[in-house]
Amino acid sequence: MRQRLGGDPGDDHHHLSYSSCHQHRQGGLEPPAAAGSEELLLTTSTPNKKTSSSGTGDPPQDEKMGRPFRRLSMVGRFKRLFLWLLGIYLAIPFIVKLCPSIQAKLVFLNFVRMPYFIDLKRPQDLGLNHTSNFYLEPEYTVKIGVWHTVPAMMWKEAQGKDQLWFESTLKSHHPIILYLHGNAGTRGGDHRVQLYKVLSSLGYHVVTFDYRGWGDSDGSPSEQLMTSDALFLYLWLREQTGNKPVYIWGHSLGTGVATNLVRRLCDRGTPPDSLILESPFTNIREEAKSHPFSMVYRYLPGFDWFFLDPITASDIRFASDENVNHITCPVLILHAEDDSVVPFHLGKKLYNVASQSKSLSGQKVQFVPFSSSLAYKHKFIYRSPELPHILSDFLGKDHPHP
Repeated sequence: MRQRLGGDPGDDHHHLSYSSCHQHRQGGLEPPAAAGSEELLLTTSTPNKKTSSSGTGDPPQDEKMGRPFRRLSMVGRFKRLFLWLLGIYLAIPFIVKLCPSIQAKLVFLNFVRMPYFIDLKRPQDLGLNHTSNFYLEPEYTVKIGVWHTVPAMMWKEAQGKDQLWFESTLKSHHPIILYLHGNAGTRGGDHRVQLYKVLSSLGYHVVTFDYRGWGDSDGSPSEQLMTSDALFLYLWLREQTGNKPVYIWGHSLGTGVATNLVRRLCDRGTPPDSLILESPFTNIREEAKSHPFSMVYRYLPGFDWFFLDPITASDIRFASDENVNHITCPVLILHAEDDSVVPFHLGKKLYNVASQSKSLSGQKVQFVPFSSSLAYKHKFIYRSPELPHILSDFLGKDHPHP
């Protein structure tokens, strides 16, 4: 047997294995090799079972245990985010209270200069080819930017004309509207430009400007200075026009400036021909409390102390509900029912005060609502096809077409 197996180094091993197997067979026992091979099969089949079980898509045990930790981690992140937001929410009232100038900036929003990238020196870029841009000085070293849009029927004649020509047209028979815009943006705001076009098409001169601190005007804003700028421009117009009709039109925050201005004029005994208020409010405290920005704090205890008192401390009142008790010229109020910036009920409330005012007794006071279905909201009343009729009926004359 040894000779048949040869002199290989592994021959002795083969010989021993063969002999022991032979002995076990003779004794009727199971060969060790068979037992060993069975054990080998068992040990090698175990990994196959693991592999097959992993092939069924069941996640490993450590992955199952990791899921709860991941969930806890996400909960922790949301909790930290919630606490961070809560901290900001609670901090803002104290910041506003300690720094009233922040609330003043939020009232004026003069730093928001939409639309961006327009040259206010070139109103023709906005489709106002019959508009002149110029600057006036209400105070020494303080300049304010002004636009004068002539009636649309003078469009061709206006091409290439200088500022002196535009000023000379103010002496024509066409009436003049001094437009006082609201907060944010400039005199070149889209909805404002569209209104100028509508009024110009009806035969009105439209003169508008940016208060100091707005657009390309110098200085910083305040209620007193906004009113002073409006008064300065009104008096300048009167110098150019003599006794021609001049109507004052205010929109949104500009209605507060308009009632301030008209009150001063009436106190002097020189009221304008009419006052038109588009989307007005009663006073700045009630408007601030009704504004969408205040919604998250409106029911917070101490809301007035935190948010409204700083506005008063900055000498910002815009008390139109008080001013109408000193106004002695006709008043027209225009308001859309779906106005979310200055709620409709504030315009209606102002009308109720004005209609009962002793100073307005005998004067025409009219309130014109616009249905929510028209979707005019806060600044699209110019789209109303009824606007020309409303103005002609209120002003008591046909529009000054040639």
